Formats: sequence, structure tokens, C-alpha cells
Amino acid sequence: MKQILLLCTLFILLSCKKESNTNTQESPEIQKDSNQEREYAVLDSKVLDTSVLWKSFNFEVKTFIETKYDKLKPLIFEKTIPEIQEAVANGKLTYEELTLFYLSRIKKYDRNNELSLNSVIALNPKVLEEAGELDANRPENLDLYSIYGMPVLLKDNINASGMPTTAGAVVFEKNTTGDAYITQKLKENGALILGKANLSEWAYFFCGDCPSGYSAVGGQTLNPYGRKIHDTGGSSSGSGVSMAANFAVAAVGSETSGSILSPSSSNSVVGLKPTIGLLSRGGIVPISSTLDTPGPMTRSVIDNAIMLQAMTGLDSEDEKAVSLNAPQTNYINALKNLDPEGFLKEKRLGYYKGYEDTLYVQAVQALKEAGATLVELERPEIDLPQFVRVLNLDMKVDLPAYISKYGSDKLSVNDLDEITVYNKEDSLIRMPYGQKLFYGVLADSASTEEFTAIKDTLERNGRKFFDEPIKANNLDAVLSINNYMAGYAAVAKYPAITVPMGYQKDNRPMGLTFIAPTLSEAQLLELAFAYETISKKRKTPADFKE
Repeated sequence: MKQILLLCTLFILLSCKKESNTNTQESPEIQKDSNQEREYAVLDSKVLDTSVLWKSFNFEVKTFIETKYDKLKPLIFEKTIPEIQEAVANGKLTYEELTLFYLSRIKKYDRNNELSLNSVIALNPKVLEEAGELDANRPENLDLYSIYGMPVLLKDNINASGMPTTAGAVVFEKNTTGDAYITQKLKENGALILGKANLSEWAYFFCGDCPSGYSAVGGQTLNPYGRKIHDTGGSSSGSGVSMAANFAVAAVGSETSGSILSPSSSNSVVGLKPTIGLLSRGGIVPISSTLDTPGPMTRSVIDNAIMLQAMTGLDSEDEKAVSLNAPQTNYINALKNLDPEGFLKEKRLGYYKGYEDTLYVQAVQALKEAGATLVELERPEIDLPQFVRVLNLDMKVDLPAYISKYGSDKLSVNDLDEITVYNKEDSLIRMPYGQKLFYGVLADSASTEEFTAIKDTLERNGRKFFDEPIKANNLDAVLSINNYMAGYAAVAKYPAITVPMGYQKDNRPMGLTFIAPTLSEAQLLELAFAYETISKKRKTPADFKE
């Protein structure tokens, strides 16, 4: 408990968002959510024009809802990519109809009604045209595990042509760009970019005292398992919410420390934070070139593997990708015929004392009963000194570099100094919760030697936190809850995956998180798939089943 309390001040400032009441100073590991409706300073966006959002396909969506939605819903709703591809292969569904299904759900649920979630911030105006082209050119004998024709939402800090990349900030409203490297890879593999997902503004390294899921452009994202009650997690809030509500086949988030794991577990979906450098960061609005990574967020583990496969590639302009030089890996094949119990009998997993969460205890027991060897661990007493300074010092350099290399020539700002000045010109719209963390970035400085030493210490401590128990007990992975150990995985640059493990009495979703050393993604996906198969914990949010 001492270590938990020591961490509470650290995690308040990280991009991983606290699990509940945003005004408390408690660690996410000891917080208790309450079934009380939250009050937000800002709920709906004062910037986003929904008529512009829908002007490209209002008629098509209305016609689809009236004629085809109910008929096609059993082929799409809560289905995996292979199941959807099979329906297309059998002539029961087209990619255009699939796209219209998701557009109709976004139109029905996402904004300006009593069930609004504010999870989508932009739509690709050409997506129906692109879907029709994919229908016309669909290869014969297409692999059912292909991303081809699948509508995907990108967190709105990831560049995609045809839509601005705002990072949720008014100052970036006109940031029209080319495609990020991972966007290119998705398109090369046939994915449809459906639109952009809302996020915690500037990936939740901006205001400090604001609720997760808020951005000036997108408004306040809300959790479908408890609107205005449960936290969405952040900063990939819209990506998690949109997956829970069935607004796309898959989504992409980004993580610096918990920003995929937190919203995935908070919204009962699967989220993978890869090894730093496995996926390119090129064309993604940064916090920290040391720690940032994109990653897939999906409703199932198999879809997560398909998304990871489709985004993977060596970006020669990403220094971390070049230095990692990850071997080509097929993340899908091992899952196709995986026998969970046979697989788990060969695995040793560590779980931590002191985590008395009932769902965690039940998950550990389920893995034991399926044949895995579970080893109880003492949580190491290891600090992460000056973690926030890595984010400060990186962002001061990395954000201007993004603007210069990947940003639009329509942008009126070049660096954080200019952005903070711009925000103060209309603070009620642009920064209603302030910009405390940006001021912290501007105030920080360090020599090259000092900064290197800070990063080296953090990476060494993060790896020690996991490596010592893993090596001492010959473990394949360790088990955590939600984003509780995200900071250690971040600085260690280790991958982690979270899978739905059930719901608290107040219906708040929780995730079981697997963490393992560098480039363990294939094994993590297998472990997550095995647990998902034996537990089957995910359920659709009750108000979003129609």
C-alpha cells in the first residue's frame, strides 16, 4: 500500500487517466467509483458543426436505416472481422452496406440526444465511394482474416488525408495533412478510414485538471456503460467508446502511459499497447518520442491481431522503429486454431498480492482452472523518478518537429509558446479547464546529459520492476488490472494488452492486463485470446443494443 500511495502523485499527470473521480488525488489503484452522475464544465462541443459532419451522406444513411439496418444487423453487430468477411463472401453483405451500418449507428447515438457519447469527431466524406470501389475490386478467395473493406476509426491525433488532424485542439482545426505511416499501411491492406475518434485533448497532456475524454473540438466523450457516471479513461477515449458502442469494426488509439489500456478497460474492449517502435509514430501528434506508440483497440482479440498485422511495417524515418528492427511476425495464424486449455497448460503467469479486486481474483482462478500455473508476486518497491519530465522535455521538441514535418501549412502556430498564447485569446472555448501541463512543459529544461540520465534511470527501473519477478519465477507474463502498471510498462518500453474481465456492481467495466518483455506481442495476443475464450466477459452496453 505504501508503494501505491507513493505513485498517486505520479499518475495524476500522466496520459493514463485516473479510473474515476477526476478531482481526487487518489491513485487509480485504490479509487472506488461511485454511481453518482458527474457534472462537466463543458459537455457538447461549441466548435463542431454536426451539419458539416453529415453533409456528405445524410440521405444514404436515412435510406439505409429505413430499409436495411434491421436486416443486416445480425451479420454485423458485435461480430468479428472473420465473421463479417464470411458474410461478404457469401453475398449477404457488401462493404458499402457495412459502412452505412456504422454510419447509421453513429448518426443515431453519438451526438445531440439523450444517449449521445460524443466519441466521433470527424467522418471521411469519401468513405462510401471508397467502400464501393473495394466492393467492385474485392479479390477472389479473400482471406477471412483480412482487414480489406473494414471501416476503421483513427484517434484524432493520427494523420489521415481528407480530414483535419486536430488532437482535439481548436488551434489545429485546419491541420489538413497527408496520411500517417500507419494510415498508409491500413489503406494498403484495404482498410476503410471511416473517420476520427474524439480524445482527451493533446492526448491528455494539456489541462491537468480536466476530465478524461474532453476536447475543445469534440466535446466530452461519455462512457456507454454509465453516461456521466463512469470515466471513459483516456486519452484514446473516443476510440474505446466507439468500439463499445459498435461504431466501427476497429479503432486505433495511441499511448504514452496508459492511454490505450485505460480507455480499453474502461469501455470493456481489447486494447494493445505494443513495444515502442513496433508501429510507426510518423504523422502522429506527439507527446513523447521516447514513449509514444499507436495501437489497436477492438471488441475481440482476433480483430486486434488483424489490426496489428495490417499496421505493421518498418518506417525508415522513425528512429525507434529503425533501432528496434522488429522481425516480421504473423500475429494471426497462431490464434486461428488455438486450444486455450492446451495452450495455458504450458504457461506460467504472475499475479500480485494486494490486488483484492473480486474480478481480478476470479480471473486468476479461471486461468488456474484452465491449466495455467499462477505465481503470487510481491509488488517491487521501485520508483519512477522524474517521469513527467520526460514528457515535458520531449514534447517541447517533438511537437514543433511534428508541425514542421507532418503538419499543414495552414497552421498559424509553430510551437507550444504560440499555442498557449492562442488559447488564452479565447479561453472559454479553447481552454475551459486551463492549460496547466503546457505551462509545465514551457517551464522545464535540462541538458542533453541530464535528460539522457533521466530516461536511462526510468527504463532501468521499469525493466527491473518486471524482469526480476519474471526471471526469478520463469514467467511468460504478469497480470495487472486496467492501466495500473502502465507507467512501468511505458518506461520499460514493454508491450501490454487488456481484455474485458467483467463489471463492478455499478456496471463499471474492468480489464485484465497482460504485460511481457519486448516484442512479446504474439504471445500476449495468444494469452489474451485464451483468457477471452474461457471467460467470455464482454457484454454490449445495455442502452446501445438496438
